[in-house]
Amino acid sequence: MTDTPKSGPDSMEAPNRTAVTAFVLLGFTEHPKLRPLLAILFFALFLLMHLVTLSGHLAIVVVTLADPALDTPMYFFLRNLSSIEICYTLVIVPKMLANFLAMSRLISLTECAAQMYFFISLGGAECFLLAVMSYDRYVAICNPLRYTLIMNRPFCLQLLAAACASGFALSLGLTALIFRLPFCRSHEINHFFCDIPPVLYLACSDTRTDEVAVFLVCTSILLVPFLLILASYALITNTILRIRSAQGRRKAFSTCAAHLVVAVLHYGCAIFIYIRPKASYDLEKDKVVSLIYTNVTPMLYPMIYSLRNKEVKGALGRLWVRTVASGRS
Repeated sequence: MTDTPKSGPDSMEAPNRTAVTAFVLLGFTEHPKLRPLLAILFFALFLLMHLVTLSGHLAIVVVTLADPALDTPMYFFLRNLSSIEICYTLVIVPKMLANFLAMSRLISLTECAAQMYFFISLGGAECFLLAVMSYDRYVAICNPLRYTLIMNRPFCLQLLAAACASGFALSLGLTALIFRLPFCRSHEINHFFCDIPPVLYLACSDTRTDEVAVFLVCTSILLVPFLLILASYALITNTILRIRSAQGRRKAFSTCAAHLVVAVLHYGCAIFIYIRPKASYDLEKDKVVSLIYTNVTPMLYPMIYSLRNKEVKGALGRLWVRTVASGRS
């Protein structure tokens, strides 16, 4: 190899490769003639969805804190899941909404790295917490007589801390790995936030080692908890099928149905995006899937939990009655 630099963006000199200070988030409205109208429509739609999402999760947090009947391990984990979802959407959606109306869609390198770090951290913490919740359901159904002894408050706090620490620790290594790469193809990120695939796509060095590392980290965050959830539900299903009473089987399954639906939605989208090689990326399709798991599924979670859960609906009703009564007094 000679010292004379070749032409083209993929062979820029090393100083130019590392001189990136900002990216441009292209988002969804690349066509200039359609951009103003689409931007306003998208802003209104996703602002409404964001407000619904925040309201739903805040309602779960408030009602599980306020109602003594929901002072159980299951609702302790549900409250923390909703808290993570609130932070998770706040990392992505406000910037996305601002970019719909902004003339400039610049995001600094530091801001991009921070957004990716907290997005992966909170998403990873949610993955591990969903696995913890499946274990909670396993103990409740398969070992009910020892449930309160096993799932005591200190142990629940330890499980929550382990889930959050795992997500934040793995995210730190993965984010540092990606942002040590030189970027020289373009400064335009074909996405609405700093996600792993579109940022990795801009790297101009050999990323095969980085792709393997990303795959291993994503496998740890996604596949390992998902396999634990499948194992838990295999044991739960076996126990439920041995219950003689049809009413007993329905009651046992109803306590797991909402969590199972949420887990399938969360892991299905995330595995599709992250557990595959760089060569198979389709950034346009990936944006649509990302839009679903960052905006649509977080909005659905409170509905899934509240509509299928009589205890949550009852607690919401009691909280509403107390609020109205205190307002009149």
